[in-house]
Amino acid sequence: MNTEISFCALHDVQRTKRLSLSSLLEMGFTDSQARHICDSVFEIKKESSVKRVLSTLTVLFVLGLNPTSVQKMLDICPDLYIVKETLLQQRIDHLRKLGLVEGSLQRMVVHYPKILTVPVKSVKNVVQFLREKCLFTTQQVTDILRDTPAVVLEDLLQLEYKFQYVYFRMGVKQAEMVKFRLFRFTLDDVRCRHTFLERRGLYQTPDKKGQTTIINPKLGDILNVDQDTFVSSVARASAEEYDIFQKLLARECKEEELLQGRVEAYSDEDDDGDDEEEEEEEAKGRSGYEKRRKKK
Repeated sequence: MNTEISFCALHDVQRTKRLSLSSLLEMGFTDSQARHICDSVFEIKKESSVKRVLSTLTVLFVLGLNPTSVQKMLDICPDLYIVKETLLQQRIDHLRKLGLVEGSLQRMVVHYPKILTVPVKSVKNVVQFLREKCLFTTQQVTDILRDTPAVVLEDLLQLEYKFQYVYFRMGVKQAEMVKFRLFRFTLDDVRCRHTFLERRGLYQTPDKKGQTTIINPKLGDILNVDQDTFVSSVARASAEEYDIFQKLLARECKEEELLQGRVEAYSDEDDDGDDEEEEEEEAKGRSGYEKRRKKK
């Protein structure tokens, strides 16, 4: 893409405020790319998207992306068509402030464009959580965002539970979590593989001094391999054994959830009973108080 020609074209198109096939061609898109974008915009059937697409394209081109990358982003995340230019720029600027440098920033947004639809406040909340609750360093948080940008959309309670499980149950420290990209995996994936190893005597929870009587596999050896490799090389088991274990574990988890639901329901009923007793005591207290007043 000829950047100077594209920026000049963008300036001209922005001035006319009209989205057309010719205007997109002038920006550097091929004929098929331009037609595809026009079709996508008009399929949304929102007047705001037609008006904002030029501003969106301007921001993405200024970010240093080429037409192919821009089209890829819009195909993955059509919501970008209706994001206001000012919000889009604020979100990009905020990602830069979090330490995402040129090159890394562009690769991340092309791979996961949805991050540009997430409000700055939501990203700040996740960053604050990772720093304060999980005690990741500033650089580690930047690495997590770069490698796993989808973390900004995770439920914070689930995120906390996943961190605590790996930190306390598995004895894995923050640096290893970042190195092996823990947050790319679901808690169920982590728990399933870890529990399988644990029940086969191949993994131990470290004691208070961080020591074990066996050498635990590294987090990367557990997570960053395909299932066949994990089963045969790490767990030293057969595919059939692991398949049966997964089914049994799923049943155990379901039973635990049902039991937890019953406990919570019983707790709620107990609380209601306590409330009723308190109300009765209060009523008795008020009655006694009234009788004492009458005697006086």
